[in-house]
This record gives sequence, C-alpha cells and structure tokens, in this order.
Amino acid sequence: MSPEASDVVVVGVGADGWDGLSPAAQRAVRGAKVLMGSPRQLDLVPGEFERVAWPSPLVPALPELFEKHRDVCVLASGDPMFHGIGTTLVRLLGARVRVVPHPSSVSLAAARLGWALNEVEVVSLVGRSPDLLRAALSPGRRVLVLGGDPETVAGIAGPVTVLEQLGGPAERVYEWAGQAADPLCVIAVDYAGPAHSRAPGLPDDAYETDGQLTKREVRAISLSRLAPLPGQLLWDVGAGSGSIAIEWARTHPTCRAIAVEQSAERAGRIVRNAASLGVPGVQVHIGRAPEVLEPLEKPDAIFIGGGLTVPGVVQACWDALPAGGRLVVNAVTLESEAVVAQWYARLGGDLVRIAVNRGSAVGGFTGWRPHMPVTTWSVTK
Repeated sequence: MSPEASDVVVVGVGADGWDGLSPAAQRAVRGAKVLMGSPRQLDLVPGEFERVAWPSPLVPALPELFEKHRDVCVLASGDPMFHGIGTTLVRLLGARVRVVPHPSSVSLAAARLGWALNEVEVVSLVGRSPDLLRAALSPGRRVLVLGGDPETVAGIAGPVTVLEQLGGPAERVYEWAGQAADPLCVIAVDYAGPAHSRAPGLPDDAYETDGQLTKREVRAISLSRLAPLPGQLLWDVGAGSGSIAIEWARTHPTCRAIAVEQSAERAGRIVRNAASLGVPGVQVHIGRAPEVLEPLEKPDAIFIGGGLTVPGVVQACWDALPAGGRLVVNAVTLESEAVVAQWYARLGGDLVRIAVNRGSAVGGFTGWRPHMPVTTWSVTK
C-alpha cells in the first residue's frame, strides 16, 4: 500500500521511544497532523501535534474518531500487526491504513533469551483468561506470554523469566521470585512439567464428570469425523461433560466451540473442564434443543451426543449447517439408533458401529470387559 493511498499511518514504537524509530518511521510521524495513542505513547514523541488519547472503551469509539480526523498517525507498541491496534484499524478502515512496524516485544524477548523465534509459542493474555496458557504447555516447550501477571503465570507453568521495558533504558531481565514486575513486560516459560496432548482422545480421567462422557476411544473417532479446521465453529449438542467441544477447541487456538447442555449442573462442569484443559473460550449455553439452537452463531460442524430422540433436534442441526458442514451423531440406545437409521436412509453418509473392550483384572488374571457399543453416523451437507 503506497503512502499516497492512506491518510492513517500506524507506527510501532518501542520502549526506547523516538530515538529508537527508524528514519522512515520518524518521517511518517512528522507527516501527520494528529497523533493518537495511549498517554504513555503520546509522551514518547516530541513536536507540535494535535494529540488524542484513546478513549475507553476503545473499539466502539474508533469509527467516529476516524470520521472526525484526517492525516492521523497512530502510535502502537512494537509491531502493530502482532496482537496490536494495527489489525483492528485495517479491519475497520481498509485501504486508508499504512503500517510502519517496529520489532515486537516477542522478537526482542527471543533475542535476549537466545531462543529461536520460530520455535516459540506466543500466548496473549491481554483481556483473556490465564487458563489459555494451559493448552500451550508441553515438556520442553518454550512459551512467551504477553499481558500476563508473573505470579499467575508461575502458578500455572512453574518458574518464569520476566523481561521488562525491552529495548529501553530501563530494560531488565530476571528470574521471577515474587517481586513486583513492570506492567510492560514479557513473561518467558521454559516448561518442564506434565501436559496433555492436543490430539483427540484425552484420558477419561482428565475430565470432571458424572458419567455423561464420550469415552476416550469413541471421542477420538468422533473428532476425526468432525474434522476440525482452524477458525471453524462447532456445536456440541447434549454436551454432557463437554469433552467433544473441549477437544475440538484444543486442536488449534482459532477453533471455537459452543456446548449446549440443558442441565445447569453439567454446564458448570463443562466450564470447569474447559478452563482446566486450556480452552476457557468454549461457550456454554444452558437450554433444551432444538429451541436453544435458533439464536446461536451458525456452525461449521455439529456433534449430537445427547437429546437425539427429542423431536426436531436433528432437523434443526441439519438446517443450521452450511454446504460442506459436517454432522456427527453418536447413538447408544435402540431408540436413538432408530432415529439414526431413519436419517441415514434419507441423507446417506457413513455409518459405523464401535465396540470397545478394555482389559481388567479377573481374579489373578486379565480379561476383557466390553463397553456399550456406539453407533456413529457422519454426513457432510
């Protein structure tokens, strides 16, 4: 995008302020009539400008701000397109925006620690639950946390390193031992503890449950047929303990899930399971299908694990799917299998019966104990 095509330039600024900007970034700032940013960022830039501090709440106020002002320079922290205001403004203003990046705090942190940036996972906790960190942890995995509190992060991940004011005169890097940290910091985790795989089929005991749980082997098969893709949304209808919604969300940070459960007690259990397994963003809606489904955001895939025999549930789910959407249904009882048989005859798809036997003690020996077989029907619209 050429400078001539834009009247809003977003300039990344580091903790070293004006002196740390490249000549191109300094020219971009000097060419503006209006500066926008946080009070701290506005104080970093010398010169005569109209200075506009961000209002709160920020996002709802942006359209009016940029309708009112032209020839604007927005000051952002580090790289504006990395968890920054730049992405919001490009989405809002499109071709009006030009971005001049600065090294991000993540790039600086990796440089200070000697970590290969392409091998580091980054978790932003800005305005988000710290439980998100749990899904990123695995033995030997290095994680950089933005917007977190060292005490909270250490409580989840163990020992941490704090990197404050990176690139500025007050830069400090230290092993955290309970001291107060500067809010402008990155938290580094070199994790060595236990963790759950992100592959579907977590151990059953990873969940708090009252018994309404899709068992491990069946869960893995069901999720393989749901085929989660980055950015897609799942409905888990009759969610029970929430295992399908949770493991869908764990496959990729951008995968989203809505769990529908008519029991308030079970809904609370789903919330706790989602938090403990690192996907607190799983939404839980309490209500009875199909009525509760109508106002929900339309999904890319649907799993029906409960309520299959309630009139209208399968039809409502099928109607909600877009072309290419996937429906997976598990049936255990004769009555639910009869519903599946009717819909399979109508729509086709794939029908599989899953029988799982687990080894267990029989006196001083080991024998097979069968679980109830599960009929799985999957179909693509």
